[in-house]
Amino acid sequence: MNPLLEEIRRTPLFWLLVLVPVVLVAQLLRPEAHTLLFLLSVAAIVPLAALLSRATESVAAKTGDLLGGLLNATLGNLTELLIALAALRAGQYVLVKASIAGAIVTNSLFMLGASLLLGGLKYHIQEYNRDSARLQAGMLFLATIAMLVPSLLAAADNAASAAFTHSLSVSLSVLLIVTYGLGLAFSLKTHRELFVSKDHHGSEEEEWPLSLALGTLAAVTVLVALVSEVFVESVQQAAVALGITPAFVGIIVVALVGGAAEMVSAFAAARKNNLDLSVGIALGSAVQIALFVAPVLVLASYLLGPTPMDLQFWRGAVAMMLIASVTATFVTSTGRSAWFVGALTLTVYIIFAITLYLLPPQT
Repeated sequence: MNPLLEEIRRTPLFWLLVLVPVVLVAQLLRPEAHTLLFLLSVAAIVPLAALLSRATESVAAKTGDLLGGLLNATLGNLTELLIALAALRAGQYVLVKASIAGAIVTNSLFMLGASLLLGGLKYHIQEYNRDSARLQAGMLFLATIAMLVPSLLAAADNAASAAFTHSLSVSLSVLLIVTYGLGLAFSLKTHRELFVSKDHHGSEEEEWPLSLALGTLAAVTVLVALVSEVFVESVQQAAVALGITPAFVGIIVVALVGGAAEMVSAFAAARKNNLDLSVGIALGSAVQIALFVAPVLVLASYLLGPTPMDLQFWRGAVAMMLIASVTATFVTSTGRSAWFVGALTLTVYIIFAITLYLLPPQT
């Protein structure tokens, strides 16, 4: 247990873990204080996400590249997945779809753009593996196409029936999961030599014992699930009180909070001139959401949700995801970057954020 306690002692972010019991107690004593519960749950999820990411890194480091990649695929976005599952059980499909779109947009624009900007402010020119970035951006574009098709059919003059839309969504979900598995096999096994980093940077953190990492992973997963329930129950009323909508909360707030731990890692790597890691985290996380988390949620809705969920997004969300994937493709196509490239990428994200705040998308 000493490595965990030492990590908490020397990492100020983990001191916010004290908010976890505060949130759970507040839920019991003041269940009607929706705004307070919303703010506390958001603040509590951030250190839990960071601890979850830290434990996942330690487990993946001891299992080899292929299994480690699979672990990162399933656990790297576990915070967002648990929040979305809680919303799924509550039937808040607007929040679920907003969180999916928000994670894709935030990771491929905000996380990527901020990494390029922060790294570029320290280094004149930075380089990274163009092949790896192209693969991730291509997979992300594929996923946005899969989400575009049901939305286009629903908007057509001869609107497709609900049964057809659900059947199409299930078929596309299975296809996306298979595609993601093939992408992992391609990059981690059959053609791994194409994806070697420009520079090798070893881990500067001491890995935890496997038993401690697994125990922490299990405990934090339970806590994230509990706090996510509080978040989902309070978000609608809190959004009204704060003058925002659940769609804005899902696309902006949930994505920023759920990806906080990954963002810290990506930004730190960029400042150390390890842009391969930064780009890999940003695009890899977006791909995980699009090709793994989103289709899993569609399939899980048949077991957990009050009604089945489909891949039909409102037009504004589809447009943002498509623009984000195209922007990420253009930005990472050269394998080189400077600070202004990051600033331009961030500008696209800020445009979306301002638009959503002033005129939220309609469902």
